[in-house]
Amino acid sequence: MILVKALPLIGLVAMLAMLPAAAQPQSLAGQKSGDFVLRDFRFHSGEMLPELRQHYSVLGNPAGEAVLILHGTGGNGAGMIGGFRALFAAGAPLDAATHFIILPDAIGHGGSSKPSDGMKARFPRYNYDDMVAAQYRLVTEGLGIKHLRLVIGNSMGGMETWVWGVKYPAMMDGLVPLASQPSAMAARNWMMRKLVIETIKGDPAYRNGDYTAPPPSMKYANAFFSVGTSGGNLGWQARAGTHAAADQAIDDMLARPGGGDANDTIWQLDAARDYDPAPLLGNITAAVLAVNSADDERNPPELGTTEAAMKKLKNARYYLIPASSETRGHGTAGTVALWRAPFTEWLATMSKR
Repeated sequence: MILVKALPLIGLVAMLAMLPAAAQPQSLAGQKSGDFVLRDFRFHSGEMLPELRQHYSVLGNPAGEAVLILHGTGGNGAGMIGGFRALFAAGAPLDAATHFIILPDAIGHGGSSKPSDGMKARFPRYNYDDMVAAQYRLVTEGLGIKHLRLVIGNSMGGMETWVWGVKYPAMMDGLVPLASQPSAMAARNWMMRKLVIETIKGDPAYRNGDYTAPPPSMKYANAFFSVGTSGGNLGWQARAGTHAAADQAIDDMLARPGGGDANDTIWQLDAARDYDPAPLLGNITAAVLAVNSADDERNPPELGTTEAAMKKLKNARYYLIPASSETRGHGTAGTVALWRAPFTEWLATMSKR
């Protein structure tokens, strides 16, 4: 196991943040979306849906090396394209001309089957194993792909990447789990999720999941979760270092429209309840590049959890991004510029199986 600490890329990150959205193209070569319907999908609990819709986006060359990219909690596959766009450009590590990029919406998210489609609280209580099982069927049955060059995921997607590695070890050459660790869901990460879930469920307007309008508590619970588990200490100090600035940051959060569906949110957060790939890490045969940040509130590196787990792997590298006023705690790994260099180096030396 190799531990590498990154040099701060403050100037580059600031420059990228100032680029206008209009400078980025709206779509990439081969970019499209679709649905794959899984018949009689059986969940880990034994519950079954006659049809489970697995939505996905793809881009790049269908004849190229296949790469699976997995999003975080509350996100969707297409949403990852913007953040990872720099990896798909000509000459980039995952050049769309030579790679086929697959970005599924996890169960309970985006265009895939979820509680808000109509079943509400009667929707099966899925977990990460179910998400990965559906993704595997999309890749193998829906898209006809027998082998993946890489599986890359951020946050929830990073945890799913670990699950892919232990459940389907021969399916890929490499795994790149971002902002995650291969250990049981516990401590602050789970406690904060549990608090959000119970806050929403305890709101009288929730009505056991049969609400007709979003429970008022939901926007406060979401804002609390965001501040408590992301942003970074140095990052928040830089952006909200005065009483007035801190107040304004909260006011801006609470003023944002939307926030998603309450049942969808509860199911998404709850899906992590039994996540724990640690006992099966010995199954992993793919090369691993794990990327975390020093200010990650949900996966604090001072616990040494990831380093200990990496020692159980045969071919693994751990890249730790140092905290700065430019990093964003758990959200840091969403900035590709902070880990692109070691990723490029690692990918160039990773063998094909």
